[in-house]
Amino acid sequence: MPAASAIQPVSFKRYESDFEGFSQDLGGSFARYGFAVICDHDLDQARIESAIGDAKAFFALPEDIKKQYVVGKGGQRGYVPFGIETAKGAAHFDLKEFWHIGRALPPGHPFRSQMPDNVWPAEVPAFKDDLSWLYGALDNLGGRVLQAIAEYLKLNRQFFDPTVKDGNSILRLLHYPPAPFDGPNVRAGAHEDINTITLLLGAEEAGLEVKDRDGAWLPINPPPGSVVCNIGDMLQRLTNHVLPSTTHRVVNPPPERRGVPRYSTPFFLHFAPDYRIETLPSCITSDNPNRYPDPITADEFLKQRLREIKLL
Repeated sequence: MPAASAIQPVSFKRYESDFEGFSQDLGGSFARYGFAVICDHDLDQARIESAIGDAKAFFALPEDIKKQYVVGKGGQRGYVPFGIETAKGAAHFDLKEFWHIGRALPPGHPFRSQMPDNVWPAEVPAFKDDLSWLYGALDNLGGRVLQAIAEYLKLNRQFFDPTVKDGNSILRLLHYPPAPFDGPNVRAGAHEDINTITLLLGAEEAGLEVKDRDGAWLPINPPPGSVVCNIGDMLQRLTNHVLPSTTHRVVNPPPERRGVPRYSTPFFLHFAPDYRIETLPSCITSDNPNRYPDPITADEFLKQRLREIKLL
């Protein structure tokens, strides 16, 4: 079983100074693990901490106030209470509550039927400004990560730019309350992400584990201030598993940390709803024949999967 340090951080400073080398190291980590750790990113750490502070303030509100922000089916916007989301195929719900922020679209935009308006908690005044900034910052960072992935796949560097323009991306603010027991419920059951790539802040508090090729669980303990990034099922499908969407989970804390809540902030970067996920010809070989001969739109794929995890 590899040590936790097997997933070596890749410095984002090299994005400008050594794009080719950065892309190869990042892509190599994705191809091997489905995950990469990006250190030295250029996001404003003070603003990140302000945004996460707003999230903590919201989750500290009374339950009846939080439940006023539950929005319809699918949990695309607003508050999703504790005990709702269940990993695909799991018998027990996850030990978490969360808030979703999506892309803000102007009136008349063709994707508005797939992307409802955001809601904002009046009880946390800075929430809207701080979290809107964080959404934009992670969206921008994700676009640059995709440029590196395109380079690694020997595509045009801008290949993914139009595929994610106005994409149905979601910023999730996660709160895992103290978990003073071993199970059967866990903070997040073993699952794969639905989307294109995920960018995760807040993985410094232990618990995130990735399933390695040999079936062993590999803990991800990134340096402070890093972003953990992983491949989602949509990109795995597009690349015919050249870049794998790896099973991962968040386990309950050890006895000495059971009284400590865990907060994390994943940004689920999505293709545009009408993007056709059709296997890249360059990812089809005699050794790796096309697993997905039938294309599917990103919106169809998303709805299929949301039903499986009981969010739709």
